[in-house]
Amino acid sequence: MSTNPQDAYKSVNKATMSGREVESSVLTKAALLLKECQDNWNAEDRDAKLYEAVKLNQIVWTIFQGEISNEENPLPKELKQNILNLSAFIDKRLFDISAFPSPEKLTAVININLNIAAGLKSSPDEAK
Repeated sequence: MSTNPQDAYKSVNKATMSGREVESSVLTKAALLLKECQDNWNAEDRDAKLYEAVKLNQIVWTIFQGEISNEENPLPKELKQNILNLSAFIDKRLFDISAFPSPEKLTAVININLNIAAGLKSSPDEAK
């Protein structure tokens, strides 16, 4: 067991977060990793950090695709289709970033992740 108070806080925080809060947190983390690469584009370790940031974003969006594709998912059909379309765009952008890296290409994914994260932070009643 860790003696670091921050680790203990993170464990309690994860255990008490709702699904929406977890999704928001993960999207924010994925966006911030890309933003760090963008802000430090000329860093010596950029390629390694960019690889990790892209990899995390691919994992996050693949999980979303799997959840949305599940027939038992309660979201409305139109919303599920919109999320799948958005995830297809994200997939293409991440592959493009991997093949032909440039800091400008990161902006769209960063903004999408942060906007969705902000929407997930609001309660479902606030979104109506």
